[in-house]
Amino acid sequence: MTVPEALTVHVNRGELHSLDPPDSFETSESFDVRLVNHGEATHVHLHLDDSLSQLAAIDAPNHHVDRQSERRVAVALTREGAARGNLKVVTAYGATTRYVEITVTEPEEPERKVAVSEELGKPQPKPADDSPEVDIPLGPVSAVGGAAVLLAVGAAAISQGAVVTLAATVVAIAAAAAIIVAWAN
Repeated sequence: MTVPEALTVHVNRGELHSLDPPDSFETSESFDVRLVNHGEATHVHLHLDDSLSQLAAIDAPNHHVDRQSERRVAVALTREGAARGNLKVVTAYGATTRYVEITVTEPEEPERKVAVSEELGKPQPKPADDSPEVDIPLGPVSAVGGAAVLLAVGAAAISQGAVVTLAATVVAIAAAAAIIVAWAN
């Protein structure tokens, strides 16, 4: 992950309480306002206008910057989106005010590349059928299936209950289907 460029504001560079920010700043992620003080200690007030404050936030608006020092103030994007607005930078209790036009853009999606082998574009040979052939003896299958059908019909006739009759019918159908499949192969 790359660290975004900071928005640098020079304070007290030309004269006491002077502010020298850039005219504009563009970003797609959270960034720092870098307050570089070239003179006496001062307070700097930062304020995001309404359109920017819907996407971004500054923890505190007022910041003391010591003499001949630098202070970073985080501007955190609180949700995704695009906006254009102004960052107001103030010093000397409002005597010096500057605006920086901020453009927040949608973050770019990283390009994802997938390597595809040329072999995937060529027809592939069908794999040999490795399933073993099973030789089903028809005599025993028919005998067992027939016995199951007879037992099911007999149980249904003796009990005369609806549940037993239903179960016997299911067993008879399954046995008959097994006999038919065995003879078909």
